[in-house]
Amino acid sequence: MTEHESPDRSAEVMDAVAAGESSPITRHGVEIAELRPLGRRGRLSAEEPVTRHGRPPRVDGALPRSEADEFFGTEDRVGDAP
Repeated sequence: MTEHESPDRSAEVMDAVAAGESSPITRHGVEIAELRPLGRRGRLSAEEPVTRHGRPPRVDGALPRSEADEFFGTEDRVGDAP
């Protein structure tokens, strides 16, 4: 998208930005800002984090309980016995 100063082109500029382009904003021929698309917002699919970051490490579900038992003891524990 080329530089613009006219508000008459705002719909055209917004369409270009929505399509992924950036557009300089000028005042009297001097660039003062840049209009650019925002990063994607919204919910990720279940596959997207795996694609971006790989699989998360496996977590041993019993480990936090055993660490808590070791620190706090088991006398007042609420819930299932190990």
